[in-house]
Amino acid sequence: MAVYTALLLACILITAQASNAVEYAKVFTRSDRAHQLSMDAITRGLTVAKSVELLRKGGTMTQSLAEVADMTLGKRKPNLKGYAGVDKARDMLNGLIWKAQTKYDDEINACTAYYSEQCAAMTICRGQISASNFEAANARKLILDSQATINRCEVDIPTRELELKRHEIKCKMELAKMDARLKIVKGDIAIMTTILNMTDCGKKTLFLLECKDPCTKKTFITFNHDGMKHSISQLQSSVAQDLIHSTFGDLAAGVESTDVVEFGDQQAPIINKTKFNNPPVPKTLVPANPCTDQYGGGPNDEVLAVRRQYETNNEGCKPPPGPDCEELYERFLLIQGGIQDEKDELLEEIRMLNIYWKETTATLEEHIALDKRMLDEAQTNLATSMEKEATAGEVARETEKEHDTYDKDLQRQMKACTANYISYETEICAYKKIRTELYKLKGGGHSSFFQDCEVSKWVSEECTKECGGGTQKMFRNVKVPNEGGAKCLPLEAVKTCNSMPCPVDCHLGPWNGWSKCSAACGGGVRQRLRPVKRAMKFDGRPCPATSQTESCNDQACEKDCELSAWTEWTTCSKDCDGGTHKRQRFITREAEGEGKCGSPWSSKRLQYKECAMKTCPQLTCNNTVDVMLLLDGSGSLGPKGWDATKVAAERFVRSFTGNARIAVTVFSGPNNWRGVYICTGYHAWYGVPKPKAASCGVQTLTHFTSDRQNAAKLIQGASWPKGSTLTSIALMHALTEIRLGRKGTESVVVVFTDGRPFSVARTTQASYSVRREARLMWVPVTRNQQLIDVMRRLATRRWQENIVVVKNFKDLQKPEPITHIIADMCPKHRPLL
Repeated sequence: MAVYTALLLACILITAQASNAVEYAKVFTRSDRAHQLSMDAITRGLTVAKSVELLRKGGTMTQSLAEVADMTLGKRKPNLKGYAGVDKARDMLNGLIWKAQTKYDDEINACTAYYSEQCAAMTICRGQISASNFEAANARKLILDSQATINRCEVDIPTRELELKRHEIKCKMELAKMDARLKIVKGDIAIMTTILNMTDCGKKTLFLLECKDPCTKKTFITFNHDGMKHSISQLQSSVAQDLIHSTFGDLAAGVESTDVVEFGDQQAPIINKTKFNNPPVPKTLVPANPCTDQYGGGPNDEVLAVRRQYETNNEGCKPPPGPDCEELYERFLLIQGGIQDEKDELLEEIRMLNIYWKETTATLEEHIALDKRMLDEAQTNLATSMEKEATAGEVARETEKEHDTYDKDLQRQMKACTANYISYETEICAYKKIRTELYKLKGGGHSSFFQDCEVSKWVSEECTKECGGGTQKMFRNVKVPNEGGAKCLPLEAVKTCNSMPCPVDCHLGPWNGWSKCSAACGGGVRQRLRPVKRAMKFDGRPCPATSQTESCNDQACEKDCELSAWTEWTTCSKDCDGGTHKRQRFITREAEGEGKCGSPWSSKRLQYKECAMKTCPQLTCNNTVDVMLLLDGSGSLGPKGWDATKVAAERFVRSFTGNARIAVTVFSGPNNWRGVYICTGYHAWYGVPKPKAASCGVQTLTHFTSDRQNAAKLIQGASWPKGSTLTSIALMHALTEIRLGRKGTESVVVVFTDGRPFSVARTTQASYSVRREARLMWVPVTRNQQLIDVMRRLATRRWQENIVVVKNFKDLQKPEPITHIIADMCPKHRPLL
């Protein structure tokens, strides 16, 4: 009994300490060797009396068995009749032994099946807990990513909204300023139209006077026409005022070169000097300041009244020398053209501002809308991820409780199974002890040998499922048949198998959108995540990467462009009269971000050095070239200027030999505002057809011809148009002629002019059109540096070799200007580009 008790306590201790599946399995499987050891331990020291006591405690003692046991203990007189009675008692005991063995066998099968199912259930719980933890961790990534996106959007949205608001305010203010300027300019155009109607030479109302102010001693130009003076005083725009001064300022030149030219009743700016009241020095009396004139010595009301009286009487005034009516009228036309240019530029600026306003607003609104969408998505993802994290956490906690319940049930069942194993083994041992003692009652004279049936170990077929719980058939054979002992146990059985859950592969949802880049330039990172729809369980395929990170906005915030090495110096651009060698550098990598890159004409990319600095003799050009010659015939030239122009043009034409071809056109324009207005593109306002070139002062003397002698004669006999200066129309006419020239032949347009074109803006546009198809050269006859600067912008680059400035018409008649032109146009060896 002590051995049994010790074994039972040991089994219980093993069961209590079994904290993993291996220990559980050791307890439940109960191998044959463990069974035999247990049986041997119980049998040792087991007597019939102990056997009877154990059977009674176990509740398996029947009346018949009790009688047999009492007889074996001598407590009752044996009531067995011969060997037949012994065999009958033996058969009863054999049946009890077989029944106990069967229950033992069934208990093993039941316990191992329960163990397999319970372990599978706990494995499922552990897998669910692991999966829930993984899902919670992934949900936390999504939460953090959504929170980061929300924070960035919460900063970017109000920042861009403020930027948009400031942009709207700035554009409105700029547009209001431009509209105000445009209104003033339009008013000045209307005033100048009135002035042009007043100064029409056919009306004989233009009387220009040169006067000297008796008070200020300054020379000024005025008109002896009240309406004219009133109209001029109403001009408001700064461009109109500047044009008035620059157009008529030269009329007073030479009278007093240091004087300022004034018009009408315009006055010098009033200077307000600060009055200082210094405190008196002790014991020294300071006299009062006598300088109390509030005009600071400038014209006051009294002086202005004297001047107005002076101007009204035209005292001390005389007509200025030089200009006739046509020339003066053209000056007014030039003023109107300049104001019209200002209007066109303002309209273009307004158009571009509206485009910029619209495009920038659309861009900012698009960014704001995108940020708001990202914010909404991030908030939705945040709520979903938080819900998923909470759900995963709750599932893990509930599953943990379920796992604990399975574990407690398993430990309880382990104890019960172990107790049952020992109980059945004890019962079998007790039956066998009583059976052995039963045969000793009869003494000798009969055989006491008996053999219980022994069977082999179970042999299992393949399980019907690889996982998730299947069934399998088991077989065993008879090793030793029974002979007077207990019969054989069942040789076939069916049990559950592979109860462990099947592997579950990870399943991910689609990628979320990319997060905002962490930097606008200089290299940032952005990330995208994807949710876990189903986590991996039970050794399934694990999840691939749930996050991706990539670099973004790698461009440098500021990186200058990269340039190639310098090219070789070209050959000299001229044979004499000062030419240049040229070398260039080209862009090999564009600038990035706010990086800088010089223009193609900057010294960092283009350099020149002087060459052929010797003076040219009188030159001729024998290159194959098509030359379009434009001669200014406007009224500002005057008769002498026109004659000088023809002399220079004739000499220019005769300077060509060989295969050169010449075309000659004289240009001017209508000598009245209505005609100019129609020719400059507003004919539809007057309901008249589009004017022809001839009606706008463009007169073709000859198309391209090789008969240069005849061209010279045509120039010599050309009449002076003495109209306005519509240079832009002449240039577009020249472009048409150039397109009719020889293919593959160099084309050059040369313009002889004495002054500012009617419209600088339109002339600039026409010049750019000509320069795309031909070389454009200018010969301005002027000392006006402002006009020379305009010509520099209009000429083909390099302007130093495409402008020949002549100071006056006297110099134009000399051979030197033509020599300079030919030297620039016709070098013997063309420089390599």
